Amino acid sequence: MEKLTDWKKLWKQLSEIQTRAFAKKQAKDEDFWRDKARDFDKMVEERWARPDSSRQFLLDKLTANPGSSLLDIGAGTGKWSMLASPYAAKITALEPSGAMQAVLKEKIHEMNITNIQVFTGNWPEDDPGPHDFILASHSMYGEPDFTAFVQKMSATAVKGCILVMRAPFADAVMAKAAMKVWGQPYDSPNFQIAYNMLLGMDIYPDVIIEADGTWPAWTSDSFEAAMEETKNRLGLADNTSHDLFLWELLAKHLTRQNDGKYVWPKGNRSALVYWDVS
Repeated sequence: MEKLTDWKKLWKQLSEIQTRAFAKKQAKDEDFWRDKARDFDKMVEERWARPDSSRQFLLDKLTANPGSSLLDIGAGTGKWSMLASPYAAKITALEPSGAMQAVLKEKIHEMNITNIQVFTGNWPEDDPGPHDFILASHSMYGEPDFTAFVQKMSATAVKGCILVMRAPFADAVMAKAAMKVWGQPYDSPNFQIAYNMLLGMDIYPDVIIEADGTWPAWTSDSFEAAMEETKNRLGLADNTSHDLFLWELLAKHLTRQNDGKYVWPKGNRSALVYWDVS
């Protein structure tokens, strides 16, 4: 008989590998987003150029509950906070990065917004207090204890909790790479793992999957850079035992542009998860 996957353990392992992969790209004690915050903001702006059901869901919730407060965990440059501002009485943007905060504060000042408060900290350690709705959009991946992250959300929210997460395609390049290297198709924390953990916590959420992929395709400056990124994401470092397979996999699926850069096939959709708290 097939045994159940330990989803909690798998999330923790993938979260720790992802954290180490990001750490390799920055100096010690450096704000990872110091030189990337504005590029990140621009990328989200482009992705948000068309409507999507996740944003509409949040606005519908706030419209149906006038005067509500919203806690935006890992607010980044404030896209969600700014979106919700006209519909909420109070918004707390929880964000640890000073670079991300700087971009958000500029927007708040330029648009003369008075109902967004920027709060420095990490969830679940730093708690700004109860809010009607709590939102975490792609800000949970670096937390190895997903259960504690969610339990704190449920305990702090007055009305409901929202998670927005990546939902990778089953045939994505990184899914094939992870299956070969690890024997399972997930290269990082994601919706599929989280959903199974939520069920194990007796949380039975509503789910909205975006109809089309909202994540733009990755690009790599060179084939060698794509190979390095793949190995970094898989925690292989100087391990060369899978190099031939990974090289052939990338050669088969990546496309070279006229400028010499390599484009990956799109590999993610976004999934929104919502549950009421009683």
